[in-house]
Amino acid sequence: MNASLALIRELDGAVAGTTAERRAEIARRIADLFEFGAPDFSAEQIDLFDDVFARLVTEIETATRAQLAERLARNPLAPSRTSGLLAFDDSITVAAPVLEHSSRIESVVLVRTAREKGQEHLLAIARRHSLDAIVTDLLVERGDRPVLLTTARNPGARLSDFGYKTLVERAEGDDELAVSVGERRELPRHYLLKLLAKASAAVRSKLELTDPLSADAIRHAVAEVTGVILASTKKMSFDYSAARAQVETLRAAGELSESALHDFAKAGKFEETVAALAVLGRLPVEQIELAMAGNRPETIIVLAKAIGLSWSTVRTLLTMQGGPGLSGQALEQRLGTFSRLKLTTAQQALEFQRRRAAGRP
Repeated sequence: MNASLALIRELDGAVAGTTAERRAEIARRIADLFEFGAPDFSAEQIDLFDDVFARLVTEIETATRAQLAERLARNPLAPSRTSGLLAFDDSITVAAPVLEHSSRIESVVLVRTAREKGQEHLLAIARRHSLDAIVTDLLVERGDRPVLLTTARNPGARLSDFGYKTLVERAEGDDELAVSVGERRELPRHYLLKLLAKASAAVRSKLELTDPLSADAIRHAVAEVTGVILASTKKMSFDYSAARAQVETLRAAGELSESALHDFAKAGKFEETVAALAVLGRLPVEQIELAMAGNRPETIIVLAKAIGLSWSTVRTLLTMQGGPGLSGQALEQRLGTFSRLKLTTAQQALEFQRRRAAGRP
């Protein structure tokens, strides 16, 4: 440690009143010494460096502090007091790397920074690999939209009941934020219900497509909070007996193909289209009817992908479902969804629906 002690004496005698270049050189030399020797230093020796760095931080210029912060941010042995000083620095160029990456910042420093600093500091905190609820409470309460989105999308951010409540409230009218909050698997059910109750159709569709295996639970949550009674009785359904008979005849003759389905949809034959999809997908007619009549393009997209339909047929089905009000832009967006959806994911989702319809776990 003789080299570091010599540097401490040099620091005492040279930092005050010297040039910026000289102060930067001293900081660099001490950082080099620490970086190369830290794995072999004792706790007492690291504390000594902490004292040296802490004194330097108050004297060196912003650019030099930023360089020091970059060097210490990812070092698991970085002095904790110095890390805290850098994290609380008014300059975001100094604070950001430490706030985002350092494992040496104490929780009290993160809380104080989240409470007192501006949005750029909050955004850097929101990007941390792990965040305690006491910190995320402040992020979702004080943060602007980028901070909220980053926090909601951070899988390492733990949220309290207050945090979830605040995120759901602030997501109202913001589809992107609502989706980000809804995609958190640990979101408590009562907050999911509240989120979906005020969410747009686009948000609900996005959440269903993001995790097709959870789509049914999401739809039931929507039904619960909106009071919608699912149409599954004869009173609310078409009479499918004739359509079923026609489709079964085609199936028995080996002629129930994608081409036949496409022809039904193109001709606007709703009952026959529903019956054909039900047979091809091995799902109840009522479930397909609900998807076709209830503005649920995501269900049709998942089913079509799982049974191997082409985009041409999917386009015809979605046009039939959406009616004359369906825009070309909406169709293109659904084409993108269909193209991105993995076959294995769609098949898993379809099998889940089959088991559920059959009353199997």
